[in-house]
Amino acid sequence: MKNRHHNGFTLIELMIVVAIVAILAAVAYPAYTESVRKGKRAQGRTALAELLQQQERYMTQRNCYLAFTNSNGTATATADTGCGWTTSTAVPFKLFSGDNAANSSYWLSAAACPNGSGGSISLRECIQVLATPKVSGSDPVVNVLELTSSGQKTCSGTAGPVAKECWP
Repeated sequence: MKNRHHNGFTLIELMIVVAIVAILAAVAYPAYTESVRKGKRAQGRTALAELLQQQERYMTQRNCYLAFTNSNGTATATADTGCGWTTSTAVPFKLFSGDNAANSSYWLSAAACPNGSGGSISLRECIQVLATPKVSGSDPVVNVLELTSSGQKTCSGTAGPVAKECWP
């Protein structure tokens, strides 16, 4: 009997390798996507902290916060007669998270703080800054991050308003 020397892999060996790679990919990909989401959330929280700092500076100069809406990078200031201006004004704040609008994950906006009974508190007293995902549904667990000048930190999404996923 001759001793045969095999070159290459058998089909069984190849299928075992493919199965192992598939199992590793099934475990690694969800972990990777969740890690990317966590990074984007951190970027959103950082952008909110920076916006709130800019709002505080604006408050010290004008004795009022500036509320504004943000529609895909185009901001519109909200007129407020209590603050002494009724015409639209330019928004002097960064309107997105990250380094540039094209690569950001969140649009930033600001509104008067809710008072708990459906109304809002004066812009002379409190501002709520919001980070809304650029792509709707991209992070259903956290969705919109919210921070107020009085220190309240919340979010909307399936995690709940005070979950550790929002503000660890």
